[in-house]
Amino acid sequence: MATDQLIRSINPATEEVLAEFRPATPQQIEEGLSSAAAAYHRWRRTEFAERAALMRQAAATLRAQQARWAGIITAEMGKPITEAETEVEKCAWNCEFYADNAERFLSAEPHASNARESYVQFTPLGTVLAIMPWNFPFWQLFRFAAPALMAGNTAVLKHASNVPQCALAIEEVFRVSGFPAGAFQTLLIPGSAATRLIDDARVVAVTLTGSDEVGSTVAAAAGRAIKKTVMELGGSDPFVVLDDADLDAAVAVGVRARFQNAGQSCIAAKRFIIVDAVFEQYQERFAEAARALRVGDPMQRETQIGPLARDDLRDGLEQQVQRSIEQGAHLLAGGRRRPGRGYFFAPTVLSGVTAEMPAACEEVFGPVAALIRVRNAAEAVEVANATPYGLGANLWSRDLDRARRLAGEIAAGQVFINGMVTSDPRLPFGGVKRSGFGRELSEYGIREFTNVQTVWIGPAHA
Repeated sequence: MATDQLIRSINPATEEVLAEFRPATPQQIEEGLSSAAAAYHRWRRTEFAERAALMRQAAATLRAQQARWAGIITAEMGKPITEAETEVEKCAWNCEFYADNAERFLSAEPHASNARESYVQFTPLGTVLAIMPWNFPFWQLFRFAAPALMAGNTAVLKHASNVPQCALAIEEVFRVSGFPAGAFQTLLIPGSAATRLIDDARVVAVTLTGSDEVGSTVAAAAGRAIKKTVMELGGSDPFVVLDDADLDAAVAVGVRARFQNAGQSCIAAKRFIIVDAVFEQYQERFAEAARALRVGDPMQRETQIGPLARDDLRDGLEQQVQRSIEQGAHLLAGGRRRPGRGYFFAPTVLSGVTAEMPAACEEVFGPVAALIRVRNAAEAVEVANATPYGLGANLWSRDLDRARRLAGEIAAGQVFINGMVTSDPRLPFGGVKRSGFGRELSEYGIREFTNVQTVWIGPAHA
């Protein structure tokens, strides 16, 4: 096999090739899909108690080998080790959450009608294809897999090609936790092969987390095949700071919201929209905090900013920053790659950003914050909505009545008031506009890949 066809795991902090894998052969893909289909017919008939016991064991497996799983995440995509450990723990919590709540979320609901009895029940669909990204390589898979498996579905994973070791590790978690063969499996295939999986009759639905460009392609393929999809796509989340905000908290949380995971998150705060009355004060403190962040080896516990996951991502980010500066943005911090090995980019703060600049009108996937000055709350909401995306939004104000009202005017799947947008198993997660459709997590997420089935029992009554 030609070397350019191999799937490579590369350490973005050192540029070292960690491992190489041959893509799955057509025969292996066929065996995987057949195994998933066969497992579904058995798995869908298991009791919730049996599924829950295995899901709790998956949580235990994650915790028992947390250091190992976190080490794979950090080595393969550059996330600081402390953040990787937190990611693994969050996956375990999610498994336990659905083990505890899935049966209640999917219990039959009685409905009044002209029948002797009528109710709605939630039954599994079959094998779901998950096309997942690299930036939270464990969490974004587990937030789908735990509810999908607890609902009685089986799952096939096509992970991002730069995190093959994470993909295989996740399959191992389910296998050693006792899930039946075929219930969850990883197929190491290039992105170009995903369409063939979508077309296969044994795949009944697709979930994707990724860019809106990839989402459009996958949704179109699923649409042609008339298959259910959930799309969690890009974001350009606003971080709105009003004149009565707690600036100490808004600065501290804002820095974390922008620079966590080196800014490589769909729900990272990206556009900081600050009213004129507090703009100068916020800008000065935010830039100072950004310059103080520790960039370095992600395996070191004191590191706060690791490398970007791939060199091409750094190239694109650098171009977005440079084009914004050429259009009039002011560089307050960073703005350059770090010399030497590794795909590092300094935490960057741009001020004087306007709507037409790349830092504002494009999704910026890296450690770059865009500061935008507005006159008042009304203009802040207008600017917040001036984006094709609508995933999350942050809103800072001590006037909670005003904040609640403004939250309803912001086009986003979630609005966090005086806090950082994050995903929580207890709350629905997803977006509007080009940020996608459908919901993950909570009772809404587990019902996405079920048949919402009406059962009517006669005779009818007048």
